[in-house]
Amino acid sequence: MEGGGGRPSAVQAAMLAASTAVTALLYSVYRQKARVARGLEGARRVRLDGDLRAVLLEAPGRCVPYAVIEGVVRSVKETLSSQFVENCKGVVQRLTLQEHKMVWNRTTHLWNDYEKIIHQRTNTTPFNLVPAEEGTGGVTVRVMKPLEAAELSLETVYEKFHPSVQSFTDVIGHYISGERPKGIQETEQMLKVGTALTGVGELVLDTATIKLQPPKQGMPYYLSTSDFDSLLHKQEASARLWKTLTILFGFATCAILFFILRRQYRHHRERRHLRQMQEEFRQAQERLLREVKADGGETLKNACVVCLSNPKACVFLECGHICSCHECYLVLPEPRRCPICRQSISRVVPLYNS
Repeated sequence: MEGGGGRPSAVQAAMLAASTAVTALLYSVYRQKARVARGLEGARRVRLDGDLRAVLLEAPGRCVPYAVIEGVVRSVKETLSSQFVENCKGVVQRLTLQEHKMVWNRTTHLWNDYEKIIHQRTNTTPFNLVPAEEGTGGVTVRVMKPLEAAELSLETVYEKFHPSVQSFTDVIGHYISGERPKGIQETEQMLKVGTALTGVGELVLDTATIKLQPPKQGMPYYLSTSDFDSLLHKQEASARLWKTLTILFGFATCAILFFILRRQYRHHRERRHLRQMQEEFRQAQERLLREVKADGGETLKNACVVCLSNPKACVFLECGHICSCHECYLVLPEPRRCPICRQSISRVVPLYNS
């Protein structure tokens, strides 16, 4: 639906604005994902061996701003022991209590699952990355601030669900309140000693210690159990997904804009046609006036009141007015009414002038 004067309606304007905003948002996310994928692809891959210290000594500022290094997790001092699994040692431990319940949706009239973390604690201890093979010079890389990693791979070592015990009175109360507790899920996750880890971040030689820490260029910090190729493929797939969504919404925005411009063009063409008809009508009036002056008024008296050019040729019944030519009668809108008195026309009798 068009607005007044050919302007787009409020709905059309809102759809165009919303589609444009979503496209811009998707494009922004795509650019960020593509930047991460390009940065990861351009990261320098270094080996955790005896030559690592020499590589850092030759680097500007003894630092590789974005490096990829692979090694095995080993604690510096003490290790963290699992609270539930014997002989399970790690360097990062995360304990989580999660509430599960059903919530009544008043809109869909359905019970929906709802999960909420009611308690979470994370413990860490300093750890290094060491070579997977023995006899590589005893070089180690200290991992700094592991909890700041965008991807920190933790293994679930313990998981147990404690269902809630409910009495009949509790069940009635839950139906009234719209919430039905299901139970508490207890989870323990750990980064275990001996885990093969791929670290991506800033690699720096600080006096005698080689450190892997979050990069300063705004690139993500990774501590992943996946190999580098899998990590890179995952980021590239994410960038492609957001690119596809951006293109789809971009096409939708272009389609809405094309529809609005097409309606504008049609409105402009109709207005131009209307002005052309008005100009032809004005010229016909001027011609008629000239003929009236020449014929002494007989032409104007017998002219159709609609087109002012053809002679009157119809008698409208039941009102009896003689005011239109046959061509103008045929183009009167349905239901046809007399142009003089607006009474409905039941039938038409031809007028013959002798």
